[in-house]
Amino acid sequence: MHRLHRIAPEISAYRTLTTWQRPLFVAIGSLLLLSVLVWPFLVALVLCGLATVLYVIVFVYRLVIFWQVVDRPPVVTVSDDEAEAIPDSDLPVYTVLVPAYREPEVIANTLAAVQSLRYPHDRLDVIVLLEEDDIDTMAAARAARPASYVRVVQVPVAPPQTKPKACNYGLTYARGELVTIYDAEDRPEPLQLRRAVAAFRALDSSVGCLQAQLSYHNAEQNILTRWFAAEYVAWFRGLLPALVAQDAPVPLGGTSMHIKRDVLEHAGGWDPHNVTEDADLGMRLRRLGHRTLVLGSTTLEEANSDFVNWVKQRSRWYKGYLQTWLVHSRHPLRLWRELGWKGFLAFHLIIGGTPFISLINPVFWTLLLLWIAGKPALVAALFPGPIYYPAMFCLAIGNFLVVYTNVAVVYTNLVVVRQAGHDRLLLAMLLTPCYWVMMSIAAVKAVLQLIIAPWHWEKTTHGLDQPTPPAEELRPVHRHGA
Repeated sequence: MHRLHRIAPEISAYRTLTTWQRPLFVAIGSLLLLSVLVWPFLVALVLCGLATVLYVIVFVYRLVIFWQVVDRPPVVTVSDDEAEAIPDSDLPVYTVLVPAYREPEVIANTLAAVQSLRYPHDRLDVIVLLEEDDIDTMAAARAARPASYVRVVQVPVAPPQTKPKACNYGLTYARGELVTIYDAEDRPEPLQLRRAVAAFRALDSSVGCLQAQLSYHNAEQNILTRWFAAEYVAWFRGLLPALVAQDAPVPLGGTSMHIKRDVLEHAGGWDPHNVTEDADLGMRLRRLGHRTLVLGSTTLEEANSDFVNWVKQRSRWYKGYLQTWLVHSRHPLRLWRELGWKGFLAFHLIIGGTPFISLINPVFWTLLLLWIAGKPALVAALFPGPIYYPAMFCLAIGNFLVVYTNVAVVYTNLVVVRQAGHDRLLLAMLLTPCYWVMMSIAAVKAVLQLIIAPWHWEKTTHGLDQPTPPAEELRPVHRHGA
């Protein structure tokens, strides 16, 4: 369960900061504090300038991503006929890991969704991973009477109590040549496993992983689920394929990533101490020379519909991104050699930049509000011409580009679940500045938890969605997931 820490401790999040990172951050913090005491205005001016440079870099990178989206970046598509043409006897054993914790209300639906996969049962190895102390979910899973090819495995209670630790434990029981993960609320497209097999056989051997696209079945539930749905469309239909086009590392989703068993073991499995083990695994795969592509098949999830629950989930994601950034930045020159300059830049802007931008946004929003309210001289002094004009450009054009890109991705990829009307999603996207405020709240919480509880896994509560419509209505618009 702790193999990665044993074989490659330098790329494990067992330690948040290494022996050289800790004194470096302490020295930077001390120097910054001393400088603030001696030259407060100069320090504020320099920090505003550096932040503006970061915003400009992010803006330019988003522009590049936008053009990649316009050019329709590559997605691996496999038709129904191609997927079903493979004889059952020619299919490999496929291991499906289903980690769940405190999910008694939804575990029966989880088992039903997994058992609806169109894959020969004698070659399907489903392992439901339940924590040893999760008596209620264990009872609910057994009451659901899972199929004979479904094994319910108890994961011993031991720190850290995280999803990646459970997956590593489940991997020791796995029989499959290929491995995937489905979360408790997932509804994978029935032909997804067959599509993955067909894709792997048609692709170059350097492809070690296929990330299926994720969407939501309850996108219309409220404004928060619409924000979340639009964000997922932009992420899985826009950003990830664009990263593939740039040959950059792909931060995997926490579910529906299909990976060759030998490749997964070569990478050391999942890091049990990283709370976004998926993004970390995506980085390690690329560093080891294994490519990840996006598979044109959709898994439907439950979008978080509750603000507090959403903040818990998003702060965990941000904390894990920061863990991943700290871990893989320990040897920057080696990282540059392994990823190339494009991958190196993408890693820092996506993995490190995503939570950091959310963290510093409130500072500049506050300065903007102060300027609008009374145009104080201090704010004017912090933004001389060389800083003011790039900052205003990023504020006006950069924010417009973010919203416009999301709209473009959603409207050029008819992949939103059928019941989520485009007009309502458009309204949600126009209100995304409210969503950015929520992201900043989550980023602050993530940094605090990174300091005091780096391994703590905040549980996302599932089953908060409204009663679901018939299954036919939950399918993506494009049958082949293209």
